[in-house]
Amino acid sequence: MLNRLPSYKEAKEKLTPKQKVGQLFMPAVFINDSEKEISSIEDLIRTDNIGAICFFHSRASAATNFEGKKKVVYNENSYDRLKQLIDRYQKAAKFPLLVAIDAEWGLAMRIENTNQFPYAITLGAIQGDNQLIYEVGRQIALDCMEAGVHWNLAPVVDINNNPKNPVIGYRSFGDDKNKVLVKAEAYINGMNSVGTLNAIKHFPGHGDTDTDSHLGLPVINKTREALFDNELYPYKQLIKKGVDAVMVGHLSVPGLDDSGNPSTTSSKIITDVLRTDLGFEGVIISDALNMHAVSKKYEQKGALEAKAFEAGMDMMCFSENSVQGIAKITATATEKNIEDSFERVWKLKEKIFLEASQEDHITGQSVSELNRKIAQRSITELYGNPRDVEKFKQPEFLNLSLDNQSTNHFSSKIQKEYGQTHHCLKETTIVEIKKAISRHQYIVLALFPQSIKPKNKFGIAEEVLTVITEMISKKNVLIYLFGNPYALDILKLKPNSNTVIVYQDFPEFQQEAFRHFTRELKAMGKLPVTLKTFGV
Repeated sequence: MLNRLPSYKEAKEKLTPKQKVGQLFMPAVFINDSEKEISSIEDLIRTDNIGAICFFHSRASAATNFEGKKKVVYNENSYDRLKQLIDRYQKAAKFPLLVAIDAEWGLAMRIENTNQFPYAITLGAIQGDNQLIYEVGRQIALDCMEAGVHWNLAPVVDINNNPKNPVIGYRSFGDDKNKVLVKAEAYINGMNSVGTLNAIKHFPGHGDTDTDSHLGLPVINKTREALFDNELYPYKQLIKKGVDAVMVGHLSVPGLDDSGNPSTTSSKIITDVLRTDLGFEGVIISDALNMHAVSKKYEQKGALEAKAFEAGMDMMCFSENSVQGIAKITATATEKNIEDSFERVWKLKEKIFLEASQEDHITGQSVSELNRKIAQRSITELYGNPRDVEKFKQPEFLNLSLDNQSTNHFSSKIQKEYGQTHHCLKETTIVEIKKAISRHQYIVLALFPQSIKPKNKFGIAEEVLTVITEMISKKNVLIYLFGNPYALDILKLKPNSNTVIVYQDFPEFQQEAFRHFTRELKAMGKLPVTLKTFGV
Protein backbone atom coordinates (compact mmCIF):
# COMPACT_ATOMS: atom_id res chain seq x y z
CA MET A 1 0.00 0.00 0.00
CA LEU A 2 1.51 3.31 -1.11
CA ASN A 3 1.67 6.24 1.23
CA ARG A 4 -0.81 8.96 0.32
CA LEU A 5 0.44 11.71 -1.95
CA PRO A 6 -0.44 15.15 -0.58
CA SER A 7 -1.64 17.76 -3.04
CA TYR A 8 0.93 20.23 -4.28
CA LYS A 9 -0.60 22.90 -2.05
CA GLU A 10 -0.11 20.67 1.01
CA ALA A 11 3.37 19.54 -0.03
CA LYS A 12 4.51 23.10 -0.71
CA GLU A 13 3.93 23.99 2.95
CA LYS A 14 4.93 20.63 4.42
CA LEU A 15 8.31 19.87 2.82
CA THR A 16 11.57 21.59 3.68
CA PRO A 17 13.78 22.99 0.87
CA LYS A 18 16.11 20.01 1.18
CA GLN A 19 13.19 17.57 0.95
CA LYS A 20 11.94 19.38 -2.14
CA VAL A 21 15.35 19.10 -3.77
CA GLY A 22 15.38 15.39 -2.94
CA GLN A 23 12.23 15.02 -5.04
CA LEU A 24 14.25 16.17 -8.07
CA PHE A 25 16.59 13.17 -7.98
CA MET A 26 16.16 9.89 -9.86
CA PRO A 27 18.97 7.49 -8.92
CA ALA A 28 19.45 4.30 -10.92
CA VAL A 29 18.31 1.02 -9.42
CA PHE A 30 19.17 -2.40 -10.77
CA ILE A 31 17.29 -5.67 -11.11
CA ASN A 32 20.40 -7.70 -10.31
CA ASP A 33 21.66 -5.71 -7.33
CA SER A 34 22.86 -7.45 -4.18
CA GLU A 35 20.95 -7.17 -0.92
CA LYS A 36 23.58 -4.75 0.34
CA GLU A 37 23.08 -2.48 -2.68
CA ILE A 38 19.29 -2.67 -2.36
CA SER A 39 19.44 -1.73 1.31
CA SER A 40 21.69 1.20 0.45
CA ILE A 41 19.10 2.53 -2.02
CA GLU A 42 16.34 2.10 0.56
CA ASP A 43 18.40 4.16 3.04
CA LEU A 44 18.96 6.84 0.39
CA ILE A 45 15.24 7.04 -0.35
CA ARG A 46 14.37 7.35 3.34
CA THR A 47 17.13 9.75 4.34
CA ASP A 48 17.15 12.13 1.39
CA ASN A 49 13.49 12.06 0.34
CA ILE A 50 14.29 10.82 -3.18
CA GLY A 51 11.44 11.51 -5.59
CA ALA A 52 11.96 8.95 -8.37
CA ILE A 53 13.94 5.88 -9.40
CA CYS A 54 14.93 4.54 -12.81
CA PHE A 55 15.32 0.80 -13.37
CA PHE A 56 18.17 -0.79 -15.27
CA HIS A 57 18.99 -4.45 -15.72
CA SER A 58 22.38 -4.61 -14.05
CA ARG A 59 25.36 -2.46 -13.27
CA ALA A 60 27.29 -4.32 -15.98
CA SER A 61 24.80 -3.20 -18.65
CA ALA A 62 24.29 0.35 -17.38
CA ALA A 63 25.07 3.49 -19.33
CA THR A 64 28.85 3.82 -19.05
CA ASN A 65 29.35 0.13 -19.74
CA PHE A 66 26.98 0.21 -22.69
CA GLU A 67 29.72 -1.02 -24.98
CA GLY A 68 31.83 -2.55 -22.26
CA LYS A 69 33.06 -6.06 -21.54
CA LYS A 70 31.62 -6.68 -18.10
CA LYS A 71 29.59 -9.86 -17.97
CA VAL A 72 25.83 -9.25 -18.00
CA VAL A 73 24.03 -11.88 -15.95
CA TYR A 74 20.89 -13.37 -17.47
CA ASN A 75 18.04 -13.44 -14.97
CA GLU A 76 14.93 -15.27 -16.12
CA ASN A 77 13.08 -14.00 -13.04
CA SER A 78 13.76 -10.34 -13.81
CA TYR A 79 10.09 -9.41 -14.10
CA ASP A 80 9.15 -10.79 -10.69
CA ARG A 81 12.26 -9.17 -9.28
CA LEU A 82 11.22 -5.82 -10.79
CA LYS A 83 7.85 -5.94 -9.05
CA GLN A 84 9.39 -7.01 -5.76
CA LEU A 85 11.93 -4.19 -5.82
CA ILE A 86 9.34 -1.59 -6.75
CA ASP A 87 7.32 -2.69 -3.73
CA ARG A 88 10.33 -2.47 -1.44
CA TYR A 89 11.42 0.94 -2.66
CA GLN A 90 7.91 2.35 -2.47
CA LYS A 91 7.65 1.17 1.14
CA ALA A 92 10.90 3.00 1.92
CA ALA A 93 9.53 6.29 0.54
CA LYS A 94 7.67 8.85 2.62
CA PHE A 95 5.87 9.98 -0.52
CA PRO A 96 5.12 7.73 -3.53
CA LEU A 97 8.06 7.38 -5.92
CA LEU A 98 7.78 7.95 -9.64
CA VAL A 99 9.13 4.72 -11.13
CA ALA A 100 10.78 5.10 -14.54
CA ILE A 101 12.37 2.82 -17.10
CA ASP A 102 13.62 2.98 -20.68
CA ALA A 103 10.96 0.91 -22.45
CA GLU A 104 11.30 2.26 -25.99
CA TRP A 105 10.44 -1.16 -27.44
CA GLY A 106 8.86 -2.51 -24.28
CA LEU A 107 10.02 -3.68 -20.88
CA ALA A 108 12.20 -6.14 -22.79
CA MET A 109 14.68 -3.29 -23.31
CA ARG A 110 15.67 -3.85 -19.67
CA ILE A 111 13.79 -6.94 -18.40
CA GLU A 112 14.08 -10.53 -19.65
CA ASN A 113 11.02 -12.58 -20.55
CA THR A 114 8.76 -9.59 -21.09
CA ASN A 115 6.94 -8.38 -24.18
CA GLN A 116 9.20 -7.03 -26.92
CA PHE A 117 7.94 -4.81 -29.71
CA PRO A 118 9.73 -3.71 -32.89
CA TYR A 119 12.40 -1.04 -32.82
CA ALA A 120 11.50 2.48 -33.88
CA ILE A 121 13.29 2.07 -37.22
CA THR A 122 10.92 -0.82 -38.02
CA LEU A 123 7.89 1.30 -37.13
CA GLY A 124 9.40 4.00 -39.32
CA ALA A 125 9.05 1.70 -42.35
CA ILE A 126 5.26 1.49 -41.95
CA GLN A 127 3.43 3.64 -44.47
CA GLY A 128 0.17 5.36 -43.58
CA ASP A 129 -0.97 3.17 -40.70
CA ASN A 130 -0.02 4.97 -37.51
CA GLN A 131 -2.73 3.10 -35.62
CA LEU A 132 -0.26 0.23 -35.31
CA ILE A 133 2.26 2.58 -33.70
CA TYR A 134 -0.48 3.86 -31.39
CA GLU A 135 -1.12 0.24 -30.38
CA VAL A 136 2.58 -0.31 -29.67
CA GLY A 137 2.62 2.74 -27.37
CA ARG A 138 -0.55 1.55 -25.68
CA GLN A 139 0.62 -2.03 -25.14
CA ILE A 140 3.96 -0.87 -23.74
CA ALA A 141 2.14 1.49 -21.40
CA LEU A 142 -0.13 -1.32 -20.21
CA ASP A 143 2.90 -3.52 -19.51
CA CYS A 144 4.58 -0.69 -17.60
CA MET A 145 1.56 0.08 -15.45
CA GLU A 146 0.98 -3.60 -14.69
CA ALA A 147 4.54 -3.83 -13.37
CA GLY A 148 4.26 -0.65 -11.29
CA VAL A 149 6.24 1.56 -13.69
CA HIS A 150 4.71 5.01 -14.25
CA TRP A 151 7.17 6.70 -16.56
CA ASN A 152 8.41 5.32 -19.87
CA LEU A 153 11.40 7.45 -20.88
CA ALA A 154 10.36 7.36 -24.53
CA PRO A 155 9.95 7.91 -27.42
CA VAL A 156 13.18 8.86 -29.16
CA VAL A 157 12.43 11.78 -31.49
CA ASP A 158 15.98 12.20 -32.75
CA ILE A 159 16.19 12.42 -36.53
CA ASN A 160 18.76 9.82 -37.46
CA ASN A 161 20.56 11.35 -40.44
CA ASN A 162 24.01 9.94 -39.69
CA PRO A 163 24.55 6.28 -40.71
CA LYS A 164 27.56 6.07 -38.37
CA ASN A 165 25.52 6.98 -35.30
CA PRO A 166 26.62 4.44 -32.68
CA VAL A 167 23.82 4.90 -30.17
CA ILE A 168 20.62 6.18 -31.85
CA GLY A 169 20.25 4.55 -35.29
CA TYR A 170 17.62 1.82 -34.91
CA ARG A 171 16.06 3.72 -31.95
CA SER A 172 14.91 6.52 -34.28
CA PHE A 173 11.83 6.48 -36.51
CA GLY A 174 13.96 7.67 -39.41
CA ASP A 175 15.63 10.62 -41.09
CA ASP A 176 12.53 12.59 -42.14
CA LYS A 177 11.43 15.16 -39.55
CA ASN A 178 7.75 15.02 -40.54
CA LYS A 179 7.56 11.24 -40.33
CA VAL A 180 9.44 11.20 -37.04
CA LEU A 181 6.89 13.68 -35.70
CA VAL A 182 3.73 11.81 -36.71
CA LYS A 183 5.05 8.43 -35.58
CA ALA A 184 6.24 9.77 -32.23
CA GLU A 185 2.87 11.44 -31.74
CA ALA A 186 1.04 8.16 -32.40
CA TYR A 187 3.28 6.35 -29.90
CA ILE A 188 2.70 9.06 -27.27
CA ASN A 189 -1.05 9.02 -27.83
CA GLY A 190 -1.03 5.28 -27.25
CA MET A 191 0.75 5.74 -23.94
CA ASN A 192 -1.56 8.60 -22.99
CA SER A 193 -4.59 6.36 -23.46
CA VAL A 194 -3.35 4.28 -20.51
CA GLY A 195 -1.99 7.14 -18.41
CA THR A 196 1.72 6.33 -18.58
CA LEU A 197 4.07 9.31 -18.51
CA ASN A 198 6.34 10.01 -21.49
CA ALA A 199 9.65 11.78 -22.12
CA ILE A 200 10.72 12.78 -25.61
CA LYS A 201 14.48 12.54 -26.11
CA HIS A 202 17.39 13.40 -26.61
CA PHE A 203 17.05 17.20 -26.80
CA PRO A 204 18.25 19.12 -28.77
CA GLY A 205 18.78 16.14 -31.12
CA HIS A 206 21.21 13.22 -30.98
CA GLY A 207 20.64 11.92 -34.51
CA ASP A 208 23.47 13.52 -36.46
CA THR A 209 26.35 12.30 -34.31
CA ASP A 210 29.03 9.64 -34.66
CA THR A 211 30.06 9.63 -30.99
CA ASP A 212 28.33 7.62 -28.26
CA SER A 213 27.52 10.04 -25.42
CA HIS A 214 27.81 7.16 -22.96
CA LEU A 215 31.52 7.30 -23.66
CA GLY A 216 32.34 10.78 -25.02
CA LEU A 217 30.81 14.16 -25.84
CA PRO A 218 29.28 14.34 -29.34
CA VAL A 219 29.54 17.64 -31.20
CA ILE A 220 26.80 18.80 -33.56
CA ASN A 221 28.19 21.45 -35.89
CA LYS A 222 25.04 22.97 -37.36
CA THR A 223 23.76 26.50 -37.42
CA ARG A 224 20.95 27.62 -35.16
CA GLU A 225 18.71 28.00 -38.22
CA ALA A 226 19.44 24.47 -39.44
CA LEU A 227 18.78 23.01 -35.99
CA PHE A 228 15.44 24.79 -35.64
CA ASP A 229 14.46 23.69 -39.13
CA ASN A 230 15.27 20.02 -38.61
CA GLU A 231 16.45 18.59 -35.26
CA LEU A 232 14.25 20.82 -33.11
CA TYR A 233 11.17 20.51 -35.33
CA PRO A 234 9.64 17.39 -33.68
CA TYR A 235 10.25 18.85 -30.22
CA LYS A 236 8.58 22.13 -31.10
CA GLN A 237 5.49 20.45 -32.57
CA LEU A 238 5.12 17.83 -29.83
CA ILE A 239 5.52 20.46 -27.11
CA LYS A 240 2.61 22.35 -28.68
CA LYS A 241 0.49 19.20 -28.50
CA GLY A 242 1.55 18.45 -24.92
CA VAL A 243 4.20 16.11 -23.52
CA ASP A 244 5.04 15.23 -19.93
CA ALA A 245 8.79 15.61 -20.11
CA VAL A 246 11.73 16.39 -22.35
CA MET A 247 15.02 14.57 -21.79
CA VAL A 248 18.15 16.59 -22.47
CA GLY A 249 21.04 14.65 -24.00
CA HIS A 250 24.74 15.18 -23.44
CA LEU A 251 25.67 17.11 -26.57
CA SER A 252 27.93 19.97 -27.55
CA VAL A 253 25.92 22.25 -29.85
CA PRO A 254 27.90 25.39 -30.71
CA GLY A 255 25.03 26.72 -32.84
CA LEU A 256 22.94 27.04 -29.68
CA ASP A 257 25.71 27.57 -27.10
CA ASP A 258 29.26 28.36 -28.17
CA SER A 259 30.63 28.28 -24.61
CA GLY A 260 31.59 24.63 -24.86
CA ASN A 261 29.09 23.62 -22.19
CA PRO A 262 27.29 20.35 -22.94
CA SER A 263 23.54 20.78 -23.30
CA THR A 264 23.05 19.11 -19.89
CA THR A 265 24.62 22.09 -18.14
CA SER A 266 23.77 24.83 -20.64
CA SER A 267 21.26 27.48 -19.59
CA LYS A 268 21.31 28.77 -23.18
CA ILE A 269 19.98 25.42 -24.39
CA ILE A 270 17.77 24.36 -21.47
CA THR A 271 16.34 27.70 -20.34
CA ASP A 272 16.68 29.93 -23.40
CA VAL A 273 15.84 27.44 -26.16
CA LEU A 274 13.68 24.78 -24.50
CA ARG A 275 11.83 26.92 -21.97
CA THR A 276 11.69 30.30 -23.73
CA ASP A 277 11.91 29.69 -27.48
CA LEU A 278 9.91 26.44 -27.54
CA GLY A 279 7.66 27.33 -24.61
CA PHE A 280 8.00 24.04 -22.74
CA GLU A 281 6.47 24.20 -19.26
CA GLY A 282 6.77 20.56 -18.19
CA VAL A 283 9.52 18.55 -16.52
CA ILE A 284 13.01 18.67 -18.01
CA ILE A 285 14.92 15.50 -17.19
CA SER A 286 18.58 14.78 -17.78
CA ASP A 287 19.97 11.84 -19.65
CA ALA A 288 21.96 9.58 -17.31
CA LEU A 289 24.37 11.78 -15.37
CA ASN A 290 26.91 8.99 -15.01
CA MET A 291 27.58 9.04 -18.76
CA HIS A 292 31.17 9.94 -19.56
CA ALA A 293 30.17 12.80 -21.85
CA VAL A 294 29.52 14.87 -18.71
CA SER A 295 30.50 12.90 -15.61
CA LYS A 296 34.24 13.12 -16.32
CA LYS A 297 34.08 16.92 -16.51
CA TYR A 298 33.12 17.33 -12.86
CA GLU A 299 35.47 15.78 -10.30
CA GLN A 300 33.73 17.25 -7.24
CA LYS A 301 30.76 15.10 -6.22
CA GLY A 302 27.48 16.96 -6.62
CA ALA A 303 28.95 19.69 -8.84
CA LEU A 304 27.45 18.26 -12.04
CA GLU A 305 24.00 18.01 -10.50
CA ALA A 306 24.19 21.56 -9.18
CA LYS A 307 25.36 22.89 -12.54
CA ALA A 308 22.58 21.06 -14.39
CA PHE A 309 19.99 22.43 -11.98
CA GLU A 310 21.37 25.94 -12.34
CA ALA A 311 21.00 25.59 -16.13
CA GLY A 312 17.31 24.72 -15.74
CA MET A 313 17.17 20.94 -15.23
CA ASP A 314 14.30 19.66 -13.08
CA MET A 315 15.05 15.94 -12.66
CA MET A 316 18.51 14.44 -12.22
CA CYS A 317 18.45 10.98 -13.79
CA PHE A 318 21.07 8.38 -12.82
CA SER A 319 22.84 10.69 -10.41
CA GLU A 320 25.57 8.69 -8.70
CA ASN A 321 26.11 11.50 -6.21
CA SER A 322 22.60 12.21 -5.04
CA VAL A 323 23.51 13.03 -1.42
CA GLN A 324 26.15 15.57 -2.43
CA GLY A 325 24.00 16.93 -5.26
CA ILE A 326 21.01 17.50 -2.97
CA ALA A 327 23.20 19.26 -0.41
CA LYS A 328 24.87 21.48 -2.99
CA ILE A 329 21.64 22.51 -4.73
CA THR A 330 19.95 23.18 -1.39
CA ALA A 331 22.85 25.40 -0.35
CA THR A 332 23.30 27.34 -3.58
CA ALA A 333 20.01 27.51 -5.49
CA THR A 334 17.38 30.19 -5.05
CA GLU A 335 14.17 29.33 -3.23
CA LYS A 336 12.18 30.22 -6.37
CA ASN A 337 14.13 27.90 -8.64
CA ILE A 338 13.77 25.03 -6.18
CA GLU A 339 10.06 25.67 -5.84
CA ASP A 340 9.49 25.90 -9.61
CA SER A 341 11.19 22.56 -10.29
CA PHE A 342 9.54 20.92 -7.29
CA GLU A 343 6.12 22.04 -8.49
CA ARG A 344 6.67 20.65 -11.98
CA VAL A 345 7.80 17.26 -10.62
CA TRP A 346 5.02 17.13 -8.05
CA LYS A 347 2.40 17.85 -10.71
CA LEU A 348 3.61 14.73 -12.53
CA LYS A 349 3.09 12.79 -9.32
CA GLU A 350 -0.41 14.20 -9.00
CA LYS A 351 -1.15 13.07 -12.55
CA ILE A 352 -0.17 9.50 -11.61
CA PHE A 353 -1.27 9.17 -8.00
CA LEU A 354 -4.24 11.55 -7.73
CA GLU A 355 -5.72 11.92 -11.19
CA ALA A 356 -5.12 8.55 -12.88
CA SER A 357 -8.13 6.29 -13.27
CA GLN A 358 -8.08 3.27 -10.98
CA GLU A 359 -10.08 1.18 -13.44
CA ASP A 360 -8.40 -1.82 -14.99
CA HIS A 361 -7.43 -1.19 -18.58
CA ILE A 362 -8.76 -3.68 -21.07
CA THR A 363 -5.89 -5.43 -22.78
CA GLY A 364 -6.01 -5.20 -26.56
CA GLN A 365 -4.82 -7.66 -29.17
CA SER A 366 -2.11 -10.18 -28.41
CA VAL A 367 1.48 -9.02 -28.66
CA SER A 368 2.21 -11.73 -31.23
CA GLU A 369 -0.66 -10.61 -33.44
CA LEU A 370 0.38 -6.97 -33.20
CA ASN A 371 3.97 -7.85 -34.13
CA ARG A 372 2.68 -9.90 -37.06
CA LYS A 373 0.65 -6.97 -38.37
CA ILE A 374 3.68 -4.70 -38.07
CA ALA A 375 5.77 -7.22 -40.00
CA GLN A 376 3.18 -7.27 -42.77
CA ARG A 377 3.26 -3.49 -43.06
CA SER A 378 7.00 -2.89 -42.62
CA ILE A 379 8.86 -5.51 -44.73
CA THR A 380 10.70 -3.54 -47.41
CA GLU A 381 12.00 -4.52 -50.86
CA LEU A 382 15.14 -3.00 -52.34
CA TYR A 383 15.36 -4.73 -55.69
CA GLY A 384 18.13 -3.94 -58.13
CA ASN A 385 16.75 -6.40 -60.68
CA PRO A 386 13.23 -7.65 -59.81
CA ARG A 387 13.18 -9.99 -62.84
CA ASP A 388 15.90 -12.10 -61.19
CA VAL A 389 13.90 -12.80 -58.06
CA GLU A 390 11.85 -15.73 -59.34
CA LYS A 391 15.01 -17.42 -60.56
CA PHE A 392 15.98 -18.02 -56.95
CA LYS A 393 13.25 -20.65 -56.80
CA GLN A 394 14.76 -22.84 -59.48
CA PRO A 395 15.36 -26.49 -58.58
CA GLU A 396 18.83 -25.66 -57.31
CA PHE A 397 19.58 -22.66 -55.12
CA LEU A 398 21.69 -22.42 -51.99
CA ASN A 399 19.70 -21.96 -48.78
CA LEU A 400 22.23 -20.09 -46.66
CA SER A 401 22.11 -18.13 -43.42
CA LEU A 402 24.47 -16.23 -41.19
CA ASP A 403 24.86 -17.91 -37.81
CA ASN A 404 22.45 -16.26 -35.42
CA GLN A 405 21.40 -16.28 -31.78
CA SER A 406 17.69 -16.66 -32.43
CA THR A 407 15.96 -19.68 -33.92
CA ASN A 408 16.07 -19.51 -37.72
CA HIS A 409 12.49 -20.29 -38.74
CA PHE A 410 12.93 -18.69 -42.16
CA SER A 411 15.69 -20.93 -43.54
CA SER A 412 14.15 -24.01 -41.92
CA LYS A 413 10.87 -23.28 -43.67
CA ILE A 414 12.66 -22.93 -47.01
CA GLN A 415 14.31 -26.30 -46.44
CA LYS A 416 10.97 -27.90 -45.60
CA GLU A 417 8.95 -26.40 -48.46
CA TYR A 418 11.59 -26.22 -51.22
CA GLY A 419 13.84 -29.13 -50.31
CA GLN A 420 16.98 -27.01 -50.21
CA THR A 421 19.23 -28.00 -47.31
CA HIS A 422 19.88 -25.16 -44.87
CA HIS A 423 23.58 -24.27 -44.62
CA CYS A 424 24.84 -22.04 -41.81
CA LEU A 425 27.76 -19.65 -42.35
CA LYS A 426 30.03 -19.08 -39.36
CA GLU A 427 33.75 -18.93 -38.72
CA THR A 428 33.98 -22.70 -38.23
CA THR A 429 32.15 -23.56 -41.50
CA ILE A 430 33.81 -21.15 -43.92
CA VAL A 431 35.66 -23.83 -45.93
CA GLU A 432 32.53 -25.97 -46.25
CA ILE A 433 30.34 -23.00 -47.20
CA LYS A 434 32.79 -21.77 -49.83
CA LYS A 435 32.52 -25.17 -51.56
CA ALA A 436 28.71 -24.97 -51.44
CA ILE A 437 28.77 -21.44 -52.88
CA SER A 438 30.99 -22.57 -55.76
CA ARG A 439 28.33 -25.10 -56.81
CA HIS A 440 25.45 -22.62 -56.98
CA GLN A 441 24.72 -19.54 -59.06
CA TYR A 442 21.63 -18.51 -57.07
CA ILE A 443 21.76 -18.04 -53.31
CA VAL A 444 19.13 -17.02 -50.74
CA LEU A 445 20.95 -15.53 -47.77
CA ALA A 446 19.13 -15.04 -44.46
CA LEU A 447 21.27 -12.42 -42.76
CA PHE A 448 21.02 -12.22 -38.96
CA PRO A 449 23.67 -9.72 -37.76
CA GLN A 450 24.85 -10.47 -34.24
CA SER A 451 24.44 -6.82 -33.21
CA ILE A 452 21.80 -4.20 -33.89
CA LYS A 453 24.53 -1.53 -33.54
CA PRO A 454 27.18 -0.67 -36.15
CA LYS A 455 30.12 -1.22 -33.80
CA ASN A 456 32.50 -3.93 -35.07
CA LYS A 457 30.52 -4.24 -38.31
CA PHE A 458 27.31 -5.26 -36.57
CA GLY A 459 29.12 -8.13 -34.88
CA ILE A 460 29.90 -9.92 -38.16
CA ALA A 461 33.36 -11.50 -38.05
CA GLU A 462 35.75 -10.14 -40.68
CA GLU A 463 36.33 -13.57 -42.23
CA VAL A 464 32.60 -14.19 -42.52
CA LEU A 465 31.99 -10.75 -43.97
CA THR A 466 34.66 -11.40 -46.61
CA VAL A 467 32.86 -14.58 -47.68
CA ILE A 468 29.58 -12.66 -47.98
CA THR A 469 31.02 -9.76 -50.00
CA GLU A 470 32.88 -12.10 -52.37
CA MET A 471 29.70 -14.13 -52.84
CA ILE A 472 27.71 -10.99 -53.64
CA SER A 473 30.31 -9.89 -56.21
CA LYS A 474 30.24 -13.21 -58.10
CA LYS A 475 26.82 -14.77 -57.57
CA ASN A 476 23.15 -13.87 -57.75
CA VAL A 477 22.22 -13.36 -54.10
CA LEU A 478 18.82 -12.59 -52.64
CA ILE A 479 19.30 -11.23 -49.12
CA TYR A 480 16.68 -11.25 -46.38
CA LEU A 481 18.03 -8.96 -43.68
CA PHE A 482 16.66 -9.62 -40.19
CA GLY A 483 18.30 -6.64 -38.52
CA ASN A 484 19.43 -3.04 -38.86
CA PRO A 485 19.17 -1.87 -42.50
CA TYR A 486 22.39 0.13 -42.10
CA ALA A 487 24.18 -3.24 -42.16
CA LEU A 488 23.66 -3.26 -45.93
CA ASP A 489 26.23 -0.49 -46.26
CA ILE A 490 29.06 -2.85 -45.30
CA LEU A 491 28.12 -5.62 -47.76
CA LYS A 492 29.44 -4.02 -50.97
CA LEU A 493 26.21 -4.68 -52.83
CA LYS A 494 26.03 -4.43 -56.62
CA PRO A 495 23.58 -2.11 -58.44
CA ASN A 496 21.46 -5.14 -59.34
CA SER A 497 21.56 -6.70 -55.85
CA ASN A 498 18.21 -7.81 -54.49
CA THR A 499 17.47 -7.27 -50.81
CA VAL A 500 14.45 -7.60 -48.55
CA ILE A 501 14.67 -5.80 -45.21
CA VAL A 502 12.72 -7.57 -42.48
CA TYR A 503 14.18 -5.47 -39.62
CA GLN A 504 13.42 -7.90 -36.76
CA ASP A 505 14.22 -11.54 -36.08
CA PHE A 506 10.98 -12.19 -34.15
CA PRO A 507 9.25 -15.46 -35.17
CA GLU A 508 6.33 -13.46 -36.58
CA PHE A 509 8.66 -11.42 -38.79
CA GLN A 510 10.44 -14.54 -40.02
CA GLN A 511 7.11 -16.20 -40.83
CA GLU A 512 5.92 -13.17 -42.78
CA ALA A 513 9.29 -12.99 -44.55
CA PHE A 514 8.74 -16.55 -45.77
CA ARG A 515 5.29 -15.59 -47.00
CA HIS A 516 6.97 -12.78 -48.91
CA PHE A 517 9.45 -15.26 -50.40
CA THR A 518 6.54 -17.40 -51.63
CA ARG A 519 4.80 -14.26 -52.97
CA GLU A 520 1.83 -14.65 -50.61
CA LEU A 521 2.73 -11.32 -49.00
CA LYS A 522 3.42 -8.08 -50.81
CA ALA A 523 6.09 -5.86 -49.27
CA MET A 524 4.45 -2.63 -48.11
CA GLY A 525 7.23 -0.93 -46.15
CA LYS A 526 9.52 1.87 -47.18
CA LEU A 527 13.07 2.35 -45.97
CA PRO A 528 12.94 5.15 -43.32
CA VAL A 529 16.62 6.07 -43.61
CA THR A 530 19.10 6.75 -46.40
CA LEU A 531 21.65 4.08 -47.23
CA LYS A 532 24.89 4.84 -49.06
CA THR A 533 24.58 1.56 -50.92
CA PHE A 534 21.33 2.34 -52.69
CA GLY A 535 21.28 6.12 -52.51
CA VAL A 536 17.75 5.88 -51.15
